[in-house]
Amino acid sequence: MTGPARQYHQLVFAFFVALAIVVGIVEIMVMIQVGQWLGVVNTIGLLILISVIGAWLVKRQGLGVLGRIREQRVAGQVPAAQVFDGALILVAGVLLVIPGFVTDALGLLLLLPPVRALVRRFVRWRFLARVQLVRPSSWSRAGPPPREYVPPERRPPPTPLPPPKPPDQ
Repeated sequence: MTGPARQYHQLVFAFFVALAIVVGIVEIMVMIQVGQWLGVVNTIGLLILISVIGAWLVKRQGLGVLGRIREQRVAGQVPAAQVFDGALILVAGVLLVIPGFVTDALGLLLLLPPVRALVRRFVRWRFLARVQLVRPSSWSRAGPPPREYVPPERRPPPTPLPPPKPPDQ
């Protein structure tokens, strides 16, 4: 990978490294503040309690989404919204596993269906703003129309090849 693609990947990597550093610093600052208010033992207990409750909620909501995906597939529908909800619940689970109050708050927010609907709407808006939609009416075929399949027993016999010409001498 060279050129603009490499630069883009380096920029994205640098962004995520900076984001991890900033989130880590903010989490430590919030934990210190909460530790001063509640005490160290209570703060650690609260972090563990939030993680356990969050894991239970993630499991419960994840199973609910799987059930809705199954229902929509049986009904012959595409479960796009449910699959995206499942991905958001997975992100919520990851955020709840990371120790800290800010990531736990974001994870718990993502477990609320109205918040997931807002995120889904925002992502759809961002995606559609960057993608050019192609409508079937604008499609055109350059070549001949496709041929229909004819079984071998209904095919006409092949035309014989002409006899070979004698070599010139």
